[in-house]
Amino acid sequence: MALVPTPVNGGEPVFAEVDMGADSSAPTVRATVVQASTVFYDTPATLDKAERLLAEAASYGSQLVVFPEAFVGGYPRGSNFGVSIGNRTAKGREEFRKYHAAAIDVPGPEVDRLAAMAGKYKVHLVMGVIERDGYTLYCTVLFFDSQGHYLGKHRKIMPTALERIIWGFGDGSTIPVFDTPIGKIGAAICWENRMPLLRTAMYAKVRRDSGAAIREFSEKQGAGAAGIEIYCAPTADARDLWQASMTHIALEGGCFVLSANQFCRRKDYPPPPEYVFSGTEEDLTPDSVVCAGGSVIISPAGVVLAGPNYEGEALISADLDMGEIARAKFDFDVVGHYSRPEVLSLVVKDHPTIPVTFTSANIDGSKN
Repeated sequence: MALVPTPVNGGEPVFAEVDMGADSSAPTVRATVVQASTVFYDTPATLDKAERLLAEAASYGSQLVVFPEAFVGGYPRGSNFGVSIGNRTAKGREEFRKYHAAAIDVPGPEVDRLAAMAGKYKVHLVMGVIERDGYTLYCTVLFFDSQGHYLGKHRKIMPTALERIIWGFGDGSTIPVFDTPIGKIGAAICWENRMPLLRTAMYAKVRRDSGAAIREFSEKQGAGAAGIEIYCAPTADARDLWQASMTHIALEGGCFVLSANQFCRRKDYPPPPEYVFSGTEEDLTPDSVVCAGGSVIISPAGVVLAGPNYEGEALISADLDMGEIARAKFDFDVVGHYSRPEVLSLVVKDHPTIPVTFTSANIDGSKN
């Protein structure tokens, strides 16, 4: 596993540090984004791989480790699940059955294992998973603190293109920003990062107390509330254009942006005919790159601190000077001194949307 920047002269790994006028009063957080592939259709093996990567990142002193979109459960790149307008195939239905089987319940034993990993290696962990809720799947990010506690989740609110045939839509109840000892952490997944209103909600979100489900923004906004500080962007987009989006978000939000993508070759997926890259399979060899990564860490000033990497699996790390957030907000605070709420405002419906509600209940509160 390569570390970016790579070791120099056989010595210890060199981490990216950019001198931005840091002072001793502002903490520094060592962060790592993981660029690696899923073991497709094999969730136990994927969790084993995740633990190896987490242990390696922790050995370099990382306090926060961010994994790619759908790392646990897999991103089904190239598959169409046998769908065309007005038709589904038996093979496509079987593909979905296998994909559903590889997903995880939240909460569940895999979540417990991830929490134990975070506690064992004393790191804050942000993990992309495919969440199974009955027979509907969600592209989800899970959050864990360094004490091994599961904090909560974000469900992707808008799957892109053909993703919509396999993933459900998250609602406003899972757009958290968690106030942790290393900073306020949240996530948006892949192209939902291009949704301006979602970004604005995250810039304004102060904290969601997962135990009591309390939103504090309305109480604190008049006292100069600060929103997300470490903005995680797990993705499946390896195009050069993605870098422009990540830089813009860092500047717009005055926050650090940590984008983690998988690096995958054709051989990281099952071989045909079990798994087929629709429309391109005949052009691929086992070593063909099907996702080139591009994982990156960017400062609130828009400075690239580490990455992007397009060479292979890697741990991409940087030291985050948290004082840089205040310096960036002095220039531009999108939900603070640069907002005009009397002209432009946003209402976020952050309650759960439930398709079926039963109103009848016994006196003791149990449902009939």
